[in-house]
Parts: sequence; C-alpha cells; structure tokens
Amino acid sequence: MADSQSASRLARIPASVSRVHLVGVGGTAMAALAGMLADRGFSVTGSDNQLYEPTLSLLKNSRVELMTGFSPANLSPAPDLAVVGNVIVPTNPEAVALIASPIPYLSMPEALWHFFLKDRRVLMVAGTHGKTTSTAIMAHVLEAAGRDPSLLVGGVASDFGSNYRLGGGEDFVIEGDEYDTAFFDKGPKFLHYGARGAIITAVEFDHADIYRDLDHVKSSFRALVEQMDASRVLAVCADFPHALEVSAGTRSRRLTYGLREGEYRATEITVGADGARFSVTRGSDRIHEAIHLPIGGRMNVANALGVYVLLNAFGVSGDEIAAGLRTFKGVVRRQQVIGEAAGVTVVDDFAHHPTAIGVTLEAIAERFPGRRILAAFEPRSNTARRNVFQDAFAAAFDRASRVYLGPVYFKENDPIAPGERLETGALASAIGARGPHAAACASNDEILERMLADARDGDVALFMSNGPFDGLKERFLAALRDK
Repeated sequence: MADSQSASRLARIPASVSRVHLVGVGGTAMAALAGMLADRGFSVTGSDNQLYEPTLSLLKNSRVELMTGFSPANLSPAPDLAVVGNVIVPTNPEAVALIASPIPYLSMPEALWHFFLKDRRVLMVAGTHGKTTSTAIMAHVLEAAGRDPSLLVGGVASDFGSNYRLGGGEDFVIEGDEYDTAFFDKGPKFLHYGARGAIITAVEFDHADIYRDLDHVKSSFRALVEQMDASRVLAVCADFPHALEVSAGTRSRRLTYGLREGEYRATEITVGADGARFSVTRGSDRIHEAIHLPIGGRMNVANALGVYVLLNAFGVSGDEIAAGLRTFKGVVRRQQVIGEAAGVTVVDDFAHHPTAIGVTLEAIAERFPGRRILAAFEPRSNTARRNVFQDAFAAAFDRASRVYLGPVYFKENDPIAPGERLETGALASAIGARGPHAAACASNDEILERMLADARDGDVALFMSNGPFDGLKERFLAALRDK
C-alpha cells in the first residue's frame, strides 16, 4: 500500500486518538472522511476557505466543527492528528504551522487506510470517466444483496443520501481518484487503498494541472496495476484502448468488458424514458438478459456492466446484481432532473471533459427523444479551462440544439497563462460550424438571459459544470416558474 515515507507517517499516529483536525475539509472526499470520523466517535474539526453545497450540508449534518479560513490558530488547542487535503499548498499558513509543529499529520488516503480500509475488503472504481456512478452502483447492489457495505464516493449517492456510509459488512466500496495525494505526496490517491478488486472504466488525458500528457496519466494507472497481484481481480473496460494497454501486463485476474469490445459485453441495449435495458454476453453466450437500469445512457450501461463483472467474480450472483441495478436511484448532479416549468425540463450534470459531455448529451437525447437540448457549459475544471481540449470540445456538443458557453472560470493567482486558456469565442464558432447554434457568453447572467429568451415548451435545459455554476440552474428554473 504505502511507500516508506507513508509508512513513517502512519507510524507516528498516536496509540490513542480522540481529536482530529482536517485542513481543507471542503473537498468531497475530505468532507466524507470528516463525517466518517465523527460517526466513529472522534471529535472532528475542519478548516477551509469556501464550502459549497452539497458538501456544506453534509458537514453540518455530521457534527463536524467548521472553521472559516486557514490559520495557525486553527491548530490550537492541538489536535491529536491532522489530515491534509490535496488542495492545500505548502505555503498555506495553516500547513506551514502544522509542519513546524509536533502534531502528526497524514494525507486523506493515508487516514482512510489507517482508520477504515486496512481491515476491509476494498473494492475500488478508477478511471477517467464513470467512477462516481459506478461506485454508487456497486455499493447499492451490495446493500440490496444484504452485504451491508461501507462506501466513499465523490458525489451524493441518492440511495444513501450521502457520499459515504459505514456498514458492518466485509466490503468497503471506494472511488479511486488518480489526482495527487497531497503536497508532500504527489502520487495518485488510488495507490493507497490496497484494492482487492478494481474497475478501470477508462483511461484518457485529464487533470492537466498535474499531468503533463496522456503518457503521464498512463504511468499512474500502470502503477496501480503493478500493485495488484494474482490474488486480486481487475475489470477493465475494453472500449478504451489505453485502459487495455496499461493493464496488459497485470499479474491479477483481468476481466475485460464493454459495449463494443471485451470478454463480457452489454448487448440488446435499449434506452428510453424509464432508463436502459441490456443483456450480458460472455463470448457467444448470453449469461443474463433484460437487466433494467433506471438511469439512462449507454455509458451508464457500461458502468453497470463493469460492476456486474467485478461483483460476479467475488461471488455475487447475476440475479442479485440485476435486482440491485433495478432499484438504483442514481447520483446527485449526474443527469439529475431538478425540476420542470413552462414545459422545460431542467437537468444538472457534472460533465466537464469532452468525452463526458458527448456521452451526457447522447444520453439526454435518448432519454428525451425529439426534444431540443439547450446546453450550458462552464469551463471550470483545471483541464477544461486550458486549451488542451480546444478541438475536442467542438465535437462534444453535436447532439445539442443550442450551446451557451460561460466565461472560463478564473481562480485567484491563476496558474494558467492567457495563451493557454480555452478560447470560448473560437470554440463557439467551431461548434456552430458543426450544426448547433452556439454563443460565447461574457457572463453567467448573459447565459441566463439568452436561455430564457430561447427556451420553449418541450425543451430540455442541460447545465454542465464541475462547480456550482453561479446557481444558474436554480435561477433558470425559478425564472421559468415566474413566467
């Protein structure tokens, strides 16, 4: 699991810990860890500059004492242990004070391992796309099968109303992120979890703020694969060639799956207003038919198939898996219908990578056939704000009727040089040349104004961002209701 430096940090954990402080508690995984520690009876405090929903509500409901801003004063009285989130830079004043103090500290993945994972069977989902949904699916299927799993996922799982749960069963289901661990550990987080079984959903270039190029991304997944010995199971989506490439030399039991390629395939796929239906084929043999998944989209069918393959390898029957899939409620902010007014359906989605945007629009088009899609997109992630996907974004919006591009999200002390930023004006022209009407908007208020002017009965308004998007979806829905 851990390298020598990680082992040294873990060795510094006091024999008795009662108070834990989290620096950068507002991150999705950090907030979940805070809640889990509080549920286990620890006294938990946490500091951060900004807290957004749904994380804010999750923290307030989990008995975590919140401190606004970063300061050495947050470390007084001294906690028994501190956990440092990966958004914290070494010049952060609280981090500087922590390193200079005798307080032992860990990264979030190290703390997860020590307090929650080391005595469980860890089942993990990794990959560029579909991690959150696949993780939530797996936990729900295990819960429906009576296995009482624990869970940590990068979104709010609707079946549990939270992004974490602590169960009494053997399994801990976790989303494995390839993002770096902490400023003192630049390796990917998923290397710390010691997964007995793992899914790799896809491998593509992302996280341009920490990865130089696709080969750099692939090196992290190769490191994960190299950790997995013959006692472990690895399910790999064969529809993504780079996922097959990085896993080719694994010592583990590798099972491949996909919609087009793989030992296991989803066949006889139908998608409609009530979700998706598919059969599972192994080679030329149909091993399960007419599985119903209430959430639509072919990518979600692939996500469900990956869960089917991995859990089946660990002894969960096909019938148990199908029964769990049939009652899955989805994940907040993943193709989530948040309301309807004036005949317009409003959908919220987390998509921010060209591949994710494309499959999301495809899924919405299949779910709402014949209806116009008005798609608003905020370039907010550290990759989306860069011009590395300038061309790829142009093709991602083909299924939309109208596209509204928000201004590139600006961060304080932004490390992205002006010449490296996404050019939304050029992108709007490129999208328009392919068919959809596209506008590069100077503000989120302009998006709201344009969408309200364009919207008509029967439309689907889709808002895509990995952040709060200035409350645009809620403001749009409220304005429709006031019409």
